[in-house]
Amino acid sequence: MAQTIPEPLAQKPGIQLIKAGSLEMVPLAETYMCAGLNSSIIDVPISNENKPLTMGHFEMRPSPNNFPFYYEYLEVKTVVSGKIIVMDEQKNVYEGHPGDVFIFTPPHVVTFLAESDGRAVYMGHRGPEPSFLPGYQGGPIETPAIIEK
Repeated sequence: MAQTIPEPLAQKPGIQLIKAGSLEMVPLAETYMCAGLNSSIIDVPISNENKPLTMGHFEMRPSPNNFPFYYEYLEVKTVVSGKIIVMDEQKNVYEGHPGDVFIFTPPHVVTFLAESDGRAVYMGHRGPEPSFLPGYQGGPIETPAIIEK
């Protein structure tokens, strides 16, 4: 029987949160017939688009203001410590903890809520954003307004 490749997760604009432990891991000891190997893996297709890919590290600490950000590119963000809390355009709130994965599919305004206190690593289908690089000399960046529905 032929193996079925799942559809990419990035099918429509919005947010998806993959909770830690919610995906069935493939035990490599069985797959590679290597008795005693204590490792597992899972590949999950995100997108079949051909675009640049950038990785980075994100940290958000409690602050007086929420941080809205307009995603015009696909980004996958994995929480590595603390908690990251986001809200979508429909005011749905998602709380990610270590091991959880956010998938931000464009076009979409995501609001990182002020009570967030965590760190994450991310991969985005884009080139490097100059304002995210050390030594940025440009002017201030406007954050998007929350779209009221």
